[in-house]
Amino acid sequence: MRRVILAMLLLAGMPAEAFATNDLAYGSALSFAAVRNGQTIGRHDLAFQRDGGRLTVSTSIDLAVKIMGFTAYRYSHRAQEVWTGDVFQSLAAETDDNGKKFSVRIGRGVSHLDVERNVRAETLRASLPLQLLPSSHWNVRQVRQSALVNTQDGTEARIRVSILGRETIATATARIDAIRYRYEGDIKMDQWFDDSGRWVKMSFVVSDGSTVEYIQQ
Repeated sequence: MRRVILAMLLLAGMPAEAFATNDLAYGSALSFAAVRNGQTIGRHDLAFQRDGGRLTVSTSIDLAVKIMGFTAYRYSHRAQEVWTGDVFQSLAAETDDNGKKFSVRIGRGVSHLDVERNVRAETLRASLPLQLLPSSHWNVRQVRQSALVNTQDGTEARIRVSILGRETIATATARIDAIRYRYEGDIKMDQWFDDSGRWVKMSFVVSDGSTVEYIQQ
């Protein structure tokens, strides 16, 4: 019960603009270093381009885990999503998950999202609910959702999001007060958003049991 009350108070205290894409608290770019076991293993970069009411968000992720000088795991992801105001319009993404290739194309139809995804050279098509948002991390509106579109493989990801409370987190240049959210279900991670609705940190556990943290640069 205490956690439910805390969640209601924290969400009520967040500014309304934090849940809008047409009035972002971000500048033109956002960057994170990915850190595992104290070592930087890559970067996650976003670019925000505005043209009137149109917003284009470009994502670039490159991760590589090396063991004794050899690359044991490599991950690359490129995506571009388009918004008109608060309405998600389209997504195009390409992913290489350690040799497993994924390609996703999503467009907004009249009654549903049209999804075309290519997984291991097999092309699949599907229709998903219009209200789904992409799982691209930066949009704080995700924390109010029960499902997202997985930007890697184009499937619907069911999630449960809870609030763990306020914390002071360290970026590369400062300390920031933020709210910590825990995602469970098809997507498992912790994310932190500051009081302006900006994504400022992430952590998740990988297959070998180690934790990867994103440190804002």
